[in-house]
Amino acid sequence: MTRIAYLLTQDSGGPVDVTVRLAAALAKSGDAEVRVFGPRPRRGAELLDPFFEEILVPRKGDVRAARLARAALRSWRPDVVHAQDRRSGLVSAGLSTTGPKIVHTYHGVPDDVEEPWFRGVRGATAPSGYTRAVLAADAAVARVVHRTVVPAREMARFLRDRLYVPPHRMTHIDNCVDEVTPDPPTGPVRHLVFVGLLVERKGVLTLLDALETSMPDDATLTVIGDGPQRTQAEGRVTRRGLADRVQFLGFRSDVPELLPEHDALVLPSTMEQQPLVVAEAMMAGKPVVATDTGGVADMLGVSGDDLARPGDVTSLAARLRDLFADPDPGATGARLAARARERFTAEVCARRHLDLYRKLTGQER
Repeated sequence: MTRIAYLLTQDSGGPVDVTVRLAAALAKSGDAEVRVFGPRPRRGAELLDPFFEEILVPRKGDVRAARLARAALRSWRPDVVHAQDRRSGLVSAGLSTTGPKIVHTYHGVPDDVEEPWFRGVRGATAPSGYTRAVLAADAAVARVVHRTVVPAREMARFLRDRLYVPPHRMTHIDNCVDEVTPDPPTGPVRHLVFVGLLVERKGVLTLLDALETSMPDDATLTVIGDGPQRTQAEGRVTRRGLADRVQFLGFRSDVPELLPEHDALVLPSTMEQQPLVVAEAMMAGKPVVATDTGGVADMLGVSGDDLARPGDVTSLAARLRDLFADPDPGATGARLAARARERFTAEVCARRHLDLYRKLTGQER
């Protein structure tokens, strides 16, 4: 039986949530022996308790912690070590010549990488020198590990064209989310939800500007998340007389439970890869208004022209008006739910990962 070690250096965030679901699904299948190494996850840790071992690598430059992490991994003697965040990729790269096959999931670029530069648009603003150094390190890791998993095909193109990672060293596998019973809207969309950090690249201020010209009198918005732009966003809502229709909930760990209470998700980001909240909304049968970033169009099964332009208030407002005017948004929700069940369940994700692990270790069936 294939022995799979998952390595984390964070206790929350998208990579952690994906790892919890993936590891739990593989363990439940009985097709692999699984152990997760890292800090205890803030969400879903109980699913890992039978096969979890705590190790901490609190900083990239902590040589001693990295050495202890590698020793713990070697002592378990896995066939595959799968690193699930940037720091764990650096740690696991040091194991590449010692026996196990090393897999690293590349979940996203640093925050100051803008979509035009990401897509190779001529004349686009380049990220900072520090970020370019981080990307150079990412490229080095991708050349050392045995395979880099990319959840979005657009990220594979970026790694190939910008970081010169050979295509044969990459594999596309979608992220996974919890499977729920779909609950598409039964009437016109009136209750929107935004989920994400309140930072510039998530576009919450752009959303508020767009809603000022597109929001029906009986519509509401729930903002789930926290961050440095929260005070500015709350002030903008108050000044524009929207305080009774826009609610800020702050950080919540129960997003999948909150989604069914709303009609549709809006994600106005200027940069994404394959956002989990879009897959969660699809799984719940909720229509999605989003910007054309990363792999979002592919997730939704539409063209980029059907989405709003990143950072463009007018474009986003037009898409929102279309959503509010749609007489049958439930049909869209049902289509998205079916698409999500085909691509984003933990079982599908686990099967595709196991196929990759067996291929790398020569255990293909």
